[in-house]
Amino acid sequence: MERYAWKNLVRDGMQDEYIKRHNELFWPEMTEMFNAAGVHNYSIWMVGNEVFGYMECEDGVDKAIAYQRASDVKARWDEYMKDILIRDIDPETGKPKLVKQIFMHE
Repeated sequence: MERYAWKNLVRDGMQDEYIKRHNELFWPEMTEMFNAAGVHNYSIWMVGNEVFGYMECEDGVDKAIAYQRASDVKARWDEYMKDILIRDIDPETGKPKLVKQIFMHE
């Protein structure tokens, strides 16, 4: 199981809308997509206008990200969120920038 963390910014004043959209969500196909991608223990945290996501990927991060990228469900979600979210994408990989893990206690 490989761990992955990302961070993004929510546009100023849109924090409540970001939370609302996640609370209103849940498309059953989103759960199916995460399961098929091997994503588990996915959570998102917010402080101010910064959001931080953490997930565990049973078959590795690259496979999980590639599966999500190829999904029309993820494309619809990205379209739905583009007006309130500023994505921090690594131009070399096209993936959200990796948050470097420096400590873990199990």
